[in-house]
Amino acid sequence: MGRLRTITRRSFLVGSAAVLGGVAFGTYVAKRPQDNPLTAGLREGEAAFTAYIKITADRITLIAPHADKGQGAQSAQVMLIAEELDVEPDQVEVSFGHPAPAYYNTALADGQAPFMPFDQSLTARTVRTVMGVGTKALGVMATGGSTTIPDSYTKLRVAGAVARETLKRAASGQTGIAVDQLTTARGAVILPDGTALSYTALAVAAAGIEPVQQVTLRDPSEWRLIGRPAQRLDIVAKSTGTQRFGIDRKIDGMVHAALRLNPRKGGEMRSYDASLAKDMRGVQAIVQIEGAIWELDRSGKPFARRGPVGVAVIADNTWRAFQAADAISIDWAPAPYPAEMEAHWAAVEESFTEDRREATWRDEGDTEAALAQGSVIEAEYRAPYVAHQPLEPLNAIIRVDSAGAEVWAGHQMLRFAQQKIARAAGLDDPESVIFHNQFIGGSFGHRLEFDFLIHAAEIARQLPGVPVKLTYRREEDFAQDFTRQISMARMRGRVAGGRVDTYAADIASVSAIGSQTARLGLPAVGPDQEIPAGIWTMPLAIPNLRVRAYRVPGLAPVSSWRSVGASSAGFFGESFMDELCHAAGADPMEERLRLVTNDVHRQVLEAVADLCDWGCKLGPGRGRGLALVESFGVPAAEVVDVTATEDGIRIDTVYVAADVGRIIDPVNFDAQMRGGVIWGLGHAMNCEITYSDGMAEQSNFDSHEGMRMSQTPEIFVRGLENAEHIRGIGEPPVPPAAPALANAIFAATGQRLREMPFNKFIDFV
Repeated sequence: MGRLRTITRRSFLVGSAAVLGGVAFGTYVAKRPQDNPLTAGLREGEAAFTAYIKITADRITLIAPHADKGQGAQSAQVMLIAEELDVEPDQVEVSFGHPAPAYYNTALADGQAPFMPFDQSLTARTVRTVMGVGTKALGVMATGGSTTIPDSYTKLRVAGAVARETLKRAASGQTGIAVDQLTTARGAVILPDGTALSYTALAVAAAGIEPVQQVTLRDPSEWRLIGRPAQRLDIVAKSTGTQRFGIDRKIDGMVHAALRLNPRKGGEMRSYDASLAKDMRGVQAIVQIEGAIWELDRSGKPFARRGPVGVAVIADNTWRAFQAADAISIDWAPAPYPAEMEAHWAAVEESFTEDRREATWRDEGDTEAALAQGSVIEAEYRAPYVAHQPLEPLNAIIRVDSAGAEVWAGHQMLRFAQQKIARAAGLDDPESVIFHNQFIGGSFGHRLEFDFLIHAAEIARQLPGVPVKLTYRREEDFAQDFTRQISMARMRGRVAGGRVDTYAADIASVSAIGSQTARLGLPAVGPDQEIPAGIWTMPLAIPNLRVRAYRVPGLAPVSSWRSVGASSAGFFGESFMDELCHAAGADPMEERLRLVTNDVHRQVLEAVADLCDWGCKLGPGRGRGLALVESFGVPAAEVVDVTATEDGIRIDTVYVAADVGRIIDPVNFDAQMRGGVIWGLGHAMNCEITYSDGMAEQSNFDSHEGMRMSQTPEIFVRGLENAEHIRGIGEPPVPPAAPALANAIFAATGQRLREMPFNKFIDFV
């Protein structure tokens, strides 16, 4: 059923049709639309640009404001616009949006509101609305939290429908044929006799009329693109090695920079000696880096420390810059966090105290009274720091002069990036920073951070007018990464009558959200719901259920890592659920189905049970594990089958089901699910970052190893569309992978794994 939307005059932006002949279309879902990002700075001969669609005399350009990190965001956004505009994806040019408040992420607030995703009470809806107003007021243009599709799903289709209906009206004005006799197809308005008037030919006429005020979106039964398998726009380039990422970008006259930063993140540089480096071949300059490190003090207030944190070498190519950087002798100050890993874990262990408790997220029944009766099952779980490790190391090209800065880099938070760059470059106006967002070669949360942009801007500021390309070495990329949070859980539970009766979870963790907001210069507001993510939202009617979270201060700075808190707390929660089911003598699937309170989650469980033929005999040496974790509003269930061999555990098969409300592209959905499973399994098996002398001990893929091709299991995927709201799928397949694997290993061997990575305790084939 179509949805009716009112389009204001300001949302339909008409440019100078008298020059080139162009028209632009946009729409905003709020009552007071943000200013159009493209009305300012128009050059002679240009039509006005809109938030999402630009049509000129020679082309149609669709704007994709969400960054593409490999997840197919560009193609999905184009599908949504093209569906209503009646163009084929290959008929248009696609551009990433310029930073502007108009591109604020409408879905971001939903994920941050402290309510169960399926809670549609008045209070929950009110808080989400208020938080949405804040997101709009800040103009938060963000790609993250699996929000690209939820944010784009309606507003991009509305933009396409507005453009389509206005072009039909323009055609009616030219031909005298009533609008209701006109149709559209493949970028043209079709007259009753079959004559096609291209959108580009109608651009001048469309620019001179009042926009259509109301549009009705097409019924899903009429869709040509949404819900059907599609070829991604980038698939040929990525399959042939011709895709240009940020690291491939070249600008005329640019120089190359390499960094040496204190490997103890946030620590200062006491002194340096560059006498050997300055005369090396190709070296043009060596400059000091003064980057600001934002952190929280123990009361939760952000503070910034400024001081020398390293040096940069500018050379005529990247390799020579790397070599010269290595030749610099530097005296580093200590890290502002514990130097050794044992002290990190000790700090977590000491944080299960009343003064560090942030919130009690669930408190149903009488947990303490229940635990006082009979035998109590207790377990302690751990999840380590892990690196983001995208294949493309951090890089950026920045040119700074007195008028502003121009940036070529891949990033997920462009508006905040503008502010950071402007400050580092000594510019008063963030809007003077022109940002050309680039294809990103993997992020997993890495490109939510700003340090590489700040350092590139600092260097460029010292070379006015010269484009400076900063490239991190792989080792520098690992050393300076803001990793996943370290965390620990203390679980207690009880079973009665063959059923799970009591479940108590206490989770202590460094706050990824607190660490990130501090670097943004923003205060931490309220408790961090990511600390217990994946547990506190579980839709299980356990009679006595309590979930409490504790914040650990003073450790290494961390950041959002794919699926954030659910990547670790999901492991704790579903592993312990398996322990309770085992103690109760209950079937893990049947017990969850007995306890589940939500039909959407129930159908996900039933789907994965059907997919794997739950209850079938696996044979000797084999084991099967189940996990159901909700993250970012998406219930995802996974079943992992393993075999215990003489050489170690072999992961045979993974079955995964999830419900995102609406699947935009089944092929891309399938790919995201498989990628998430492999990512989650690989990190559970092999990965951790440990600190010694304040420095990360792992510096490359050989010491932080993902799953190898030969280890990759067969994966079966099923997507469901029963949920009321549309959600993203980039992160939800990750959290169930680790507990499902641990539970399968227990079923095969009797060995319970309560700490990642698992290769510390067992071998994998």
